[in-house]
Amino acid sequence: MILRSRFLAIAAVTMAILVALFAAGTLSPSIGPQSTSLTETSLIQTAMMISSPAFENGERIPPKYTCDGENISPPLSWGAAPDGTRTYALVVDDLDAPSGVFTHWLIFNIPATETSLRENVPARATLSNGAIQGSNSFGKTGYGGPCPPAGTHRYVFHLYSLDTELSLPPSATRQDLLKAIEGHVLAEAELIGLYSRG
Repeated sequence: MILRSRFLAIAAVTMAILVALFAAGTLSPSIGPQSTSLTETSLIQTAMMISSPAFENGERIPPKYTCDGENISPPLSWGAAPDGTRTYALVVDDLDAPSGVFTHWLIFNIPATETSLRENVPARATLSNGAIQGSNSFGKTGYGGPCPPAGTHRYVFHLYSLDTELSLPPSATRQDLLKAIEGHVLAEAELIGLYSRG
C-alpha cells in the first residue's frame, strides 16, 4: 500500500512537470508526418518551366514550324523564374543530328519582364524588346525549323534564367553563349519536341 502511494505520488509529479513544459512551449507533441520545410516549398515554387500551346512536352512538333511547313518559330511561354533574374536566353538544339548537336535557334538578352515569345518571331538580329538573336547552325540569324534527314529527332528548347545581360554580338554562336553564361545561370527549363519527315 505504501509502495503504491509512492508510485502514484511520483506519477502525479511527473505529469505535472510535463504539463508545465508543454504549456511553456518547451515541448511540443509530434502527431503524424511533419509539414514540408520552407526550403523544400521554396524550391518547388521556384521551379522554372517552359511550354508551348502548339505542342506538349515530348510530343510531335506541328509541320507548320518545320521546313515542311511555314518554317516559323512556335509560340512559347514560361514562368516561375527565380528572384534576381535579369534576362533569359533560349537555345534550341537537335540532339540527333548526324553531325552532332545542331542549333536551330539562339536568342538572348530577353528582358526579365517577358514571359513569352509569340509565334513567328522575325528573323532579325535585334528585336523590339532588346533581345538579340544569334547565329544558328544553318549560318543564319533567327529560327530555323526542324528538317531531319531521316528518323525521329528530338528538339530541345532550353531556357536559361540569368543574373546578367550578356555582352555578345548578334553573330554569337551556341558555344559563345554557353561560355558567356557560365556562373550566371539561376535556373533552367526544357521543352522537348519531336519531328520526323515522311
